[in-house]
Amino acid sequence: MPNANAVKVLLVDDQNSVRQMARITLEEIGFRQISEAENGVQAMHTASLQPIDLIISDYNMPEMDGLALLRAVRSHPVVRKVPFILLTGRGDRELVVKAAEAGVNNYLVKPFTAAVLREKIEQVMGKLS
Repeated sequence: MPNANAVKVLLVDDQNSVRQMARITLEEIGFRQISEAENGVQAMHTASLQPIDLIISDYNMPEMDGLALLRAVRSHPVVRKVPFILLTGRGDRELVVKAAEAGVNNYLVKPFTAAVLREKIEQVMGKLS
């Protein structure tokens, strides 16, 4: 049973407003250690420098999208086993299949509530305390 305030989350989205909304939602759930990145390139840099317990990433981003980030994470020896939740504004089957094939742990369609985000996190990490 992971303690939410001890979990190190990396939040990745190119839109600052979405990152801020997601950060507030994560804080409502009890997360306190939240790092942010604007794209997949920044996210991989951050993940290689500090311990990360969970990655929540948008799909549609410049430079390196969420699917490319997921593939990079899964091929990186340090972070390959880190739970990965893909955020998307579209819930189309093709993207879900590609993400599943690449090793995503869960996906979340925007907009979302704190209850739905918590549920998705608990599905991949176990019940939060």
